[in-house]
Amino acid sequence: MCGIVGYTGMQEAAPILLEGLKRLEYRGYDSAGIAVINGNEISVRKVSGRIAKLCEITNDGAACPGKVGIGHTRWATHGAPTDINAHPHVSNDGKFAVVHNGIIENYLALREELINKGYHFESETDTEVVVQLLEMYYKGDLKSAVMRVSSRLQGSYALGVVCSDAPDEIVAIRESSPLIIGIGAGENYFASDITALVSYTKNVIYLEDGEFAQITPDTVMIYDLLGNPVSKKVQRVTWDVQAAEKGGYEHFMLKEIVEQPRAVEATIRPRIRDNRVVLEEEGLNAEFLRGIKRIYITACGSAYYAGCVGRYAIESLCRIPVSTELASEFRYGDPMVDSETLVIVLSQSGETADTIAAIKESKSKGAPVLAIVNVVGSSVAKLADFTLYTWAGPEIAVATTKGYTTQLALLYLFALYTAGELGRIDEKTYRHMLRSLRSLPQKIQESVDLNPLIENYADDYRDARSIFFIGRNSDYGAAMEGALKMKEISYIHAEAYAAGELKHGTIALIEEHQPVIALCCNDTVREKTMNNIIEVKARGADVLALAEKRDADIISIADRMLWLPEVEPVFAGAVEIIPLQLLAYYTAKARNCDIDKPKNLAKSVTVE
Repeated sequence: MCGIVGYTGMQEAAPILLEGLKRLEYRGYDSAGIAVINGNEISVRKVSGRIAKLCEITNDGAACPGKVGIGHTRWATHGAPTDINAHPHVSNDGKFAVVHNGIIENYLALREELINKGYHFESETDTEVVVQLLEMYYKGDLKSAVMRVSSRLQGSYALGVVCSDAPDEIVAIRESSPLIIGIGAGENYFASDITALVSYTKNVIYLEDGEFAQITPDTVMIYDLLGNPVSKKVQRVTWDVQAAEKGGYEHFMLKEIVEQPRAVEATIRPRIRDNRVVLEEEGLNAEFLRGIKRIYITACGSAYYAGCVGRYAIESLCRIPVSTELASEFRYGDPMVDSETLVIVLSQSGETADTIAAIKESKSKGAPVLAIVNVVGSSVAKLADFTLYTWAGPEIAVATTKGYTTQLALLYLFALYTAGELGRIDEKTYRHMLRSLRSLPQKIQESVDLNPLIENYADDYRDARSIFFIGRNSDYGAAMEGALKMKEISYIHAEAYAAGELKHGTIALIEEHQPVIALCCNDTVREKTMNNIIEVKARGADVLALAEKRDADIISIADRMLWLPEVEPVFAGAVEIIPLQLLAYYTAKARNCDIDKPKNLAKSVTVE
């Protein structure tokens, strides 16, 4: 839930570290710091607050000369976000500095052991035990010390280590937290996220759990934690830094909202060939699918809501029962899965800790796992039996937009593919659904073009205490994601309710001028939802309805309208969310919120 970066080469390290940290800001953080080796000394600068403050106190890196260094953005887990608790942390003797992503679960026992041996601690963090252990085990060989330390650690960690006795070397270690090595010419790098590296190199090595790298300007050596050399393939990153820049938009979130037609097109188009859906994963075929009697979809946050919407498409087209469950609950519920249960996991980053645990739990019970993920080479992708990539491109804003819609697009593709392979739909219906899938990028663009008044509506909501979203069936799933977007970035309390449940308690919350956003995009329950609109209107609610442009009946009962193009109901979820994303964006903008980096949130939740 933070970012790390390192550099060794012939250039000044500090400016490169600061630039890398800026590109990791989207992951969420509350403090930042760098450590640079200058001669035989390690110079550390760290601050609570934004990277801009770190740039100021280091004169954009000029005040920290040196060719080797490590940097960190921290999201507080152990200890408050203070200068002292910020990374990097330094050993008592000043020889070692460490940056760390993750959580050391046994840090209290290690801390007590080290205190009893005379080591003192400056911070409240779990990470500081790592750097004091390095001092304790170091006998002149950095590699051996790192191996000894790693054998003592329990939990998740990606570590970057520098030692003043090895002034051109960095050691980077991975265990259950992402870590990437960047390969340059006369210079090399590491980072927790590819976005920190693509300005400098597109050649990377993905470390696996239980591996560490010795990095110098001219060499990168990879080992397992027993010290055995590991051969790794250098891979080429296929997107450039411009894909991670704003491109003239005021915020990354707005840029990523308007990129959704392209992102969904990139996800769908390669998987339709000769008028059939073709999923490239070997083994995900009719023979395998015939053995599946039930499907679980599990994920966290927006990915979970994508699963809630996608569930309806799978059940409707495939006639296979589907359950959705939060990954954080799934892993502790002793789930009833077996070899006849397909578990579908969704994750934008591919490093979500609870989702990874859900995969391991499922596989331990013999259930096959299909992953839908955006990041190639991520932990989720590697653990799953089958992996489908969304091809959304880098997503920088903390609140996901195109990550969500591309996950939905793949769930729709899976639903139609499975229905076709199992013979659950006739050819005429299949062709109609295929045309509808192909039209989704165009429909998404139309949903933007049809709603020029969204910014005006948002201005009216800026002072709302709470906003309620209602819908039925797949509209309810989309309502949950719409409410999450609103609360994530505008900080307005927002809740989604199944419209049919209003009379079972929640209608008590409706009062005069209460904003209610009603989703009326599913024809099978349209009249029922209209009745719910009338019910909340009778109690004084102010209703903004989301419906297809042709729906004149809704106009007569709603106070305001958001419009959608006519779209196949089974796939409407990927289209109806777009105006809700824009509404959340403009409401947050009207409230002067930090849209791309909402308070207390991180892009990639790599710890529980």
